[in-house]
Amino acid sequence: MPCLKNRDTPISLIAARRMRKLGRVPIFADPDLTPMKDQWYRVAPLMSRLPRHVFIILPVLLAFVGSLDRAPSALAQEPIPVVTTLPFLQEFVEQIGGASVSVVSLIKGTESEHTYTPKPSDLVAVSRARLLVQVGVGLEVWVAPMIESAKNPGLTVVTTGQGIPLLRGQGTGESDEDGHAHASGNPHIWLDPENAKMMIRAITDALIKMAPAQRTAFLANQARYLNEIDTVETAIKEQVKPLKDRRIVTHHAAWPYFARRFGFQIEGVILEQPGSEASAKALTGLIKLIRQKKIKVIVMEPQLNAKVAQTLAEETGAALVTLTPLPGALPGTERYLDMLSYDARQLVEALSRPTTRE
Repeated sequence: MPCLKNRDTPISLIAARRMRKLGRVPIFADPDLTPMKDQWYRVAPLMSRLPRHVFIILPVLLAFVGSLDRAPSALAQEPIPVVTTLPFLQEFVEQIGGASVSVVSLIKGTESEHTYTPKPSDLVAVSRARLLVQVGVGLEVWVAPMIESAKNPGLTVVTTGQGIPLLRGQGTGESDEDGHAHASGNPHIWLDPENAKMMIRAITDALIKMAPAQRTAFLANQARYLNEIDTVETAIKEQVKPLKDRRIVTHHAAWPYFARRFGFQIEGVILEQPGSEASAKALTGLIKLIRQKKIKVIVMEPQLNAKVAQTLAEETGAALVTLTPLPGALPGTERYLDMLSYDARQLVEALSRPTTRE
């Protein structure tokens, strides 16, 4: 550390020593910088009269004032924390929100939305989120208690299935008589891409309300993604068009919307209610149905127990095809549109093959 040589100014020397102890020696205290040295000698007597604690407090005050200028900008750039119940909803939010959102899905593609049990980490995620996106319409019955337990007054809940007409009747899994959870209709609406478009618009509206400055970007992202959906939907319809026999039996009632949109015909359902077991009477009836109508394909899902579906295939000679109603459960189904394409391709290939039944 260079030392001051002006012996006629002892006060400046005292001040310099104080500054050294605080680790703040001004650049112009260096005697090698002679053009500025005299300026320090003139200022030092004034600085020496200030209380010592000023040299400690002043940098803190300056830092605080500087942070005030930066705070609004940093806050504006912070992504909106979003929780979704299902993985395709996470994708929808990310497609529209881009860098403006930070999204987690409570359920993975390999899990069943019907039998899912929330974890403590899910409750933490909901308590910190600003937006929760669900399908609703009777699907995620475990969500409402979790929202109540999270005690997050700033949470906005978006029910993407609101306003979408629900299917009822054969093949929908809806049953008033046995107390089925979906007595109001089938909630698997996302497997029809036209329904997915409505769900995406609901998400876009919610994001615009939360970040109105990003409205133009959100709407542009929505237009781009909806165009992608149109392209995939058209391609699947062309792929299905040559099929003559489109009859299938499904693992559970996830597929009526998919079947309606793309022209497949569901003849029977193995499990009316996921989490339950098919009765011996029901299985006997399905075996008889498959044999009499010579149904070629039985759909199995990776989220459900495969044993019953495999037994049916062995008993009837029908082909067993694994489809997924949730993205990420099978290789090549990581994205929603990839999942739709994969499911359609597997069905078309299986229905196009000649039967091995005697």
